[in-house]
Amino acid sequence: MNSEDLNRTYLRFAHQFLESYDNPSRLAIIGMQTRGVFVGKRILESIQKEFGADIDFGILDVTFYRDDFRSKLKMPDVKVTEIPFDLYDRDVVLVDDVLYTGRTVRSAMDALMSYGRPRKIQFCCMVDRGHRELPIAPDFTGMYVPTHSKEEVRVKVKELDGEDAVYLVDVGEEEDE
Repeated sequence: MNSEDLNRTYLRFAHQFLESYDNPSRLAIIGMQTRGVFVGKRILESIQKEFGADIDFGILDVTFYRDDFRSKLKMPDVKVTEIPFDLYDRDVVLVDDVLYTGRTVRSAMDALMSYGRPRKIQFCCMVDRGHRELPIAPDFTGMYVPTHSKEEVRVKVKELDGEDAVYLVDVGEEEDE
């Protein structure tokens, strides 16, 4: 996907997020660190531009909620969590860049429950690459890209990577270097 494809997808997500609401005041978007935050902000910008709707936005880091947190030897790279609104009785859309095993999404749901009890949680990802280990599926998907075990999907955002794009990378070659 190039930047034009991504922009079209952000706009589609904006429409999908709002289509079941007469009044979207109950809706909140929470971007998952790191690239999910930028994907979520782009969707939020599309919602504001197209519909003039004011939707609450939060940022979630799931580092300490991951099931592999204690099994990693290196120090975790903990980032900010910022949810400046009450989650109680809200319809939350979690946003991330890539869905793989489903473990990060499970961690995000656990983390959200620590901050409050939403009425509903939905999940949006730019790319679903398959290989699920848990029964988790996206409610909103930019694209599905079936991958092999030595392939990786990399979503690039201008704010971090200097470009907006999605790449399928053969990491088997990178490991051999």
